[in-house]
Amino acid sequence: MSGENILAIDNGTQSTRAMIFDPQGKLLFKSRVTIDNYASPEPGLTELDPEIFWETLCEACHKLWAVPGVDKNSISCVTITTQRSTLINLDRNGKPLRPAIVWLDQRRTEGLKPVSGIWGILFALTGMSETVAYLQAEAESNWIRTHQPEIWNATDKFLLLSGYLSYRMTNQYVDSIGCQVAYIPFDYKKQDWASPWDWKWQAVPVSKDILPELVPASKTLGVISEQASQETGIPAGLPLIAAAADKACEVIGSGCVEPNMACLSFGTTATINTTHTKYTEVIPLIPPYPSAVPGRYSLEMQIYRGFWMVSWFKREFGLNEQRLAAQRGVEAEDLFDDLINSAPPGSMGLVLQPFWSPGLKKPGPEAKGAIIGFGDVHTRAHLYRSIIEGLAYALREGAERTEKRSKIPITEIRVAGGGSQSLAAMQITSDVFNLPVSRPDIYEASGLGAAIDAAVGMGYYTDFESAVKNMTRIGLTVEPNLNNINIYDDLYRKVYLPMYKRLKPLYDEIRSITGYPSKF
Repeated sequence: MSGENILAIDNGTQSTRAMIFDPQGKLLFKSRVTIDNYASPEPGLTELDPEIFWETLCEACHKLWAVPGVDKNSISCVTITTQRSTLINLDRNGKPLRPAIVWLDQRRTEGLKPVSGIWGILFALTGMSETVAYLQAEAESNWIRTHQPEIWNATDKFLLLSGYLSYRMTNQYVDSIGCQVAYIPFDYKKQDWASPWDWKWQAVPVSKDILPELVPASKTLGVISEQASQETGIPAGLPLIAAAADKACEVIGSGCVEPNMACLSFGTTATINTTHTKYTEVIPLIPPYPSAVPGRYSLEMQIYRGFWMVSWFKREFGLNEQRLAAQRGVEAEDLFDDLINSAPPGSMGLVLQPFWSPGLKKPGPEAKGAIIGFGDVHTRAHLYRSIIEGLAYALREGAERTEKRSKIPITEIRVAGGGSQSLAAMQITSDVFNLPVSRPDIYEASGLGAAIDAAVGMGYYTDFESAVKNMTRIGLTVEPNLNNINIYDDLYRKVYLPMYKRLKPLYDEIRSITGYPSKF
């Protein structure tokens, strides 16, 4: 449809994709540029020159224009979704002052002044002081202010990656409400910057002047500037429509806009998200994030290292699959389904808890991963299957906590992300949840979600329900295997759920003796 197509740009952790969708959600054209030059100046730190994010966006656009059949005149608007919690300091000329701190970064700032006054008393009375201290220690701005005060003092704008790319596109310091996922003074209930008296300004003392203007998802952020047009090839003057962070876009791109529908993201960080109209904290003081649907909330539970564990397994134990993949010209991960299927459901009693990175509550900051039940019958196949089963158990636990807090049962499951391409992983998830599991008909669910925001913003649809109905489609559904659900339910309830409580004292001892997990 001439003049009605949508250019959606998805700047993820591993790559930047530029995609053209039509108003019915069909992916017409796509290009991809990898991002693989992250820096780690010290163990646990992850940074990247912000200019690289912009350069990969420009390169992805130019690769798209070179695809046969692409017509720039068919594009009516642009929208961007990005990785979350990646933060950038700019000077008064809009130039980066230091590398971006990427969401994978694990630096912490200890010894900060605790929140005081009435808020401090309330947190002490409710037993939440430790939680608030954890949030303070995790805030990137507190680390920069403490360890690089000259950088902080020179900071004129402090932006998420989404805000930085919006600035490069429009020359305006503006960002989408749907992208605000970070340790920043944002009121997740009001979905706006926190009120002046809010405790978050004490916990994360930044000036509101250095933060961007916020715009609801599906509204216009600005127009593509002449300079951005020259660098990207995108026609100047096209509107830039606010989308949301990649996970939020993935949720609606998978078709999940009702609270009974859960979107499981089988990505670097594995998550379970449900969309709600009511503000609900599944874990106290840990807010639901903004949905890609304005005014709604995305209740999320995370397994931080999630399907990163597949890469870990490939690196540490997958030499044979890597060799075979090289011979056949395929990805090594494509061969892992055979490995899963060579081991029985339940992995002959091998049970894995995927807490490869610490958390806040469960797992707590002392947490470590655990694998129990080893015997002489176990092989690499059992280990790999136990990884996928452990991730499914963790996601089920997140689902049950969400249901308990929201009082709304989850009856439908959609999956997205790299791991969703594994039929074996989908089957295990279906068996563990005892529910049908479906995946979208296209892999690029985040990009499609951003396009849905743009389609509503451009008036192609009057509401998100009709946009999602018309632009998303199910590609494959897997039903639970009745022969497997009982063994998974027993292992989940009788083994997996008690594991953390039983092992926590040992995790505390390990942390006390070794100092690991380290504090950066």
